[in-house]
Amino acid sequence: MSESAAPRIAVLGVGLIGGSIGLAARERLGAAVAGFDPDPATRRAALDAGAADTVADSIAAAVEGAELVFCAAPVGHLPELAAAALAAAGPDTAVTDVGSTKRDIVAALGTDERFVGGHPLAGAETAGVANARADLFEGARWYLTPTGRSSGVLYDRLQRAVAGLGARPQAIDAARHDHLMATVSGMPHAVANALVAAAAADLAGDDRVPEVGPSFRDATRVAGSNPAIWADIFASNREAVADSVAAVARRLDAAAALIRSGDRDAIAAWHSAAGEDRRRLLEAERPDGPLYELRVIVANRPGTMARLALALGEAGVNIEDMALHPASDMTSGAVSLWLAGAEQAERGAALVRELGHGVTVVGAGG
Repeated sequence: MSESAAPRIAVLGVGLIGGSIGLAARERLGAAVAGFDPDPATRRAALDAGAADTVADSIAAAVEGAELVFCAAPVGHLPELAAAALAAAGPDTAVTDVGSTKRDIVAALGTDERFVGGHPLAGAETAGVANARADLFEGARWYLTPTGRSSGVLYDRLQRAVAGLGARPQAIDAARHDHLMATVSGMPHAVANALVAAAAADLAGDDRVPEVGPSFRDATRVAGSNPAIWADIFASNREAVADSVAAVARRLDAAAALIRSGDRDAIAAWHSAAGEDRRRLLEAERPDGPLYELRVIVANRPGTMARLALALGEAGVNIEDMALHPASDMTSGAVSLWLAGAEQAERGAALVRELGHGVTVVGAGG
């Protein structure tokens, strides 16, 4: 962000996510937040909730003078909204979105160096700016999808702002992001819908439907949630979600055959393996340990920051914080990357060297 006491941030769409960004930006970054929403009642509610310092009745008015723009709208509307933000924004304004699918919007806008797609893994059962919270992103993963055209300076600004909101930013390729979200988000929603439909069909015509148990409630909690939102998500990420659902169907066929076999030992091993897989998948991602600084000297070429961030992110090495310091002649720059724990620092340094950059690791405490 700039050195000014009150950096300017625009939030386009001030519902639950946009409103929470506004609250967190004002509280944690000391930012002056301009909000926009096409609904006048929502604009008024954003002011009442403290999610914005000012609200505008147009995108251009909200974006004017902003250093960073967050576009928060349903997935189907985000490309149009972000394109309008880019058209209204200045050459030094970073623009991002919060959509849960990334390939389409990055394909449409990724050639603009000012745009970096984003997706915070945060939300709530409730909606609307009245339910926005400044701590919504605390500790949450926030994916960023830079491309080879992304401005290093603007990516640095966005990454630091996201960290400042309390989130844990991580760079990821847009296609990889959508495959991952299809597996851990889209597919579970589709399977929950199918489970409910299967149970309803199986019990159709019974005089009295039995009370369901906790297993059924837990497995179907998300069934039928937010139909309009999920219609957009499924449509925009259809191939990846469909592939993931088909893979589950194949595993269910295999499970049915195993259960029919009556082989108690094999069934018990299958059940035990599932428990172990679940434990591993739900383990906390944040590595323990103090922060180590990687000091990297890089040439000022398009895409350098994106390649660094993506290489580390794909290897599971998370950048806890970063800073970019361009040289006075703008031909090169120093990048500081802070990683948690000695193991992450060693892996990160090795990856940076593989990319052809010199790197110095500064231990915890400097």
